[in-house]
This record gives sequence, C-alpha cells and structure tokens, in this order.
Amino acid sequence: MRIWQADFYRSPQQDASGQILWELSICDANRSFEYAATCPQSAANSSWIAAQIQLAAGENLPNIIQVFRPQSLSLIQAAGRNLGINVEATRRTSALKQWLQEKQYTLALDKPPPAPLPENLWGEEWRFATLQAGELVDVFAQRLIPVLYMPEFLKPINLGLASTLPVPGVVIYGGRRSLRLAKWLEEAQPVALNYIAGAPDGLILEAGLADRWVVATFTDAEVAAAAKVYEQRKQQSRGLHFLLVQPDDSGMTYSGFWLLQQED
Repeated sequence: MRIWQADFYRSPQQDASGQILWELSICDANRSFEYAATCPQSAANSSWIAAQIQLAAGENLPNIIQVFRPQSLSLIQAAGRNLGINVEATRRTSALKQWLQEKQYTLALDKPPPAPLPENLWGEEWRFATLQAGELVDVFAQRLIPVLYMPEFLKPINLGLASTLPVPGVVIYGGRRSLRLAKWLEEAQPVALNYIAGAPDGLILEAGLADRWVVATFTDAEVAAAAKVYEQRKQQSRGLHFLLVQPDDSGMTYSGFWLLQQED
C-alpha cells in the first residue's frame, strides 16, 4: 500500500513581487520520496492540488494521503475525491512534520479549549492503572474487544521498551454506557490522555487533529499524586500509555482499548 503525507499551507517564502505563495508538500513515511510545489494564493484550490498530485505520482497514485493540518484537510480531501484517493486525517505524520520544520514552517495548531464529554456518555468511575510492557499486547490483542486500536508502531517491542517496564493507563468503568462511550471515542480518534494541573486538576483527551475533551476533573490530593506518577511513567515509556473502557471491574468483558502516545 502506498501512503503519502501531505500539507498545503501558506509558504514562509514570497515571490519576487511580494505575493503570498501557497506550498504543497508531499512525502512518504521515510522521506525517500519528497515533492513540493508552490502557487499564488489566487490558484490555491483543490484542482491545482489534484494536478500536482498527478504530476508527483505519475501512473502510480497513492492509496492514502495523510493530513495533519485542519486548514489543509478540506482542499486535499476534495483533490483526493477527484482522483479516487482516500484522505486520512491524523496527527501522526512525523516525517512530514520533520521536513516542514526544516523548511521553517509553523506547525503549531490552534486548539480549542477542552470541552466536557457529553453527559450521556460518561461512565460510572475511572482509575489509573499500569501494565508491564511485555503483557500489554498479549492481554488485549487476543480478546474480543469491539473497539481495539493497537497499531504496530505503538507496540512496546517496536518502541524498544523493556518487557518489565510499567506502562501507565486510565481505565474507565462505563457500566451500561460502556459500549456507547467506546464507539464515541472511536469516532473521536484518541491520540493522548494528559494530566493537567489546575484548579481543579484534570485529565484531558487529545483527539482528532486538534480536539480536546475533559475526561475527568478532581481536587483530591491522592488522585493528584497518582496523576503525577502517571505522567512520570509516561516519560519513562517514551510517551506510551493506554486507555481502557470496560463495563465494570470484573475483567470479563472490555468495550474499547487504545494504545496512545502524544503527537502534537
């Protein structure tokens, strides 16, 4: 499968007359392929992007184009539809981001304030948890879990983590709403779950391209201490952590499981 990463945004450069230029940047996951083209703002549309994708691809169009920037998404999606290419919104475009940084592009995205989870989804309780890296995949990969996100690049062995290293996570007991919550999270596309100190403290879910959701708030000192340990363990596990949704603490059934890692 041929997967490209692409961005279309205002270039840091201008033409000789001082006019703003827009640049299309395309690469693959290891940057063995790179393509860039610029156009004046007046020509910055999906038809121009589609034509450039065809020029870059020749007769071998990609199967998927991954896009991290919300402002680029709709135009690249329209170009993809014209060419029969699936466009995937994802923050995980590290090769492209590295290239854009080298070209002095701004990568910081405007993020909205975190919104509360819909009341009809929230579970009954939650807790912090840990699993050894060597057990993480084995415990969940073979279970019949309706929503399971365990990509190869986030498996502990592929991150070079020792099998005995504790990987932190959060468990939500959803009760009767457990499956509904898991399905909603699947659509939201979780990326990372972070502890944010404040008044009150909170757990903030980073999801989609720039979405943020308040998963929990708390003022209890013991919970805050546990949250700090959670963040410390994330640093030790190269940012790897997990989110588990299950109806109760019986361990008999699970509704959703995600491997997560911060990606800005």
